Amino acid sequence: MSSSLSVFLLDPAATRGLVGSGDEQLLEAIRSRFADDLASDDDYFRYEIGQGAPTAYEALHAVVHGGPFSGEEEHAFQYGYAYKRLCSLTGVPLDNDCFCPYRGDWLSVVDQGLEALRITAVSVACFDRANLPDSLPWTYTPGCGEWSPEQIGQALEQFEATKAAGHAPPLEPEVVEAIMQCLGWMRSAAARPGFGIIGFRS
Repeated sequence: MSSSLSVFLLDPAATRGLVGSGDEQLLEAIRSRFADDLASDDDYFRYEIGQGAPTAYEALHAVVHGGPFSGEEEHAFQYGYAYKRLCSLTGVPLDNDCFCPYRGDWLSVVDQGLEALRITAVSVACFDRANLPDSLPWTYTPGCGEWSPEQIGQALEQFEATKAAGHAPPLEPEVVEAIMQCLGWMRSAAARPGFGIIGFRS
């Protein structure tokens, strides 16, 4: 089975602040912009919805209003995907072809490449974890993680130090390509003060 990463450039603190904001205007914008996507997801998850899981829009409404949430753990994935929609609406999607799709422990392999270049401030494997805002129910899928502006700044400094030292470990070409894509994400964020990265694994 393959997985994929969706990565967004945005202000992580402001995005997390949308959870529980009660912003009805935001909900209406999402309902309008993602109407076909919401309907498609409801069709894809029709069995789970038939078993009591919230629809895509019901999950969005709960996330924006801070609840109520289903008490069933198997329904929690809908709230994770609702948060992803908030990120897709407010953020800028970044190129992800090196991570879409991927198989096995590819994220760890890329992290090993970053570490070989002495870049330790960020990790792509963090996007595989369940790091949704604390107020949302825990779910394994989608995975979620973020790179703060501070982490990104430190990682770029580490990369520049590696270049200045002439440190060039042998890496597989596909790992180098993935690392360069990650550096592109970081440079895009660094160009916009306060911006970071939120990524989702699904």
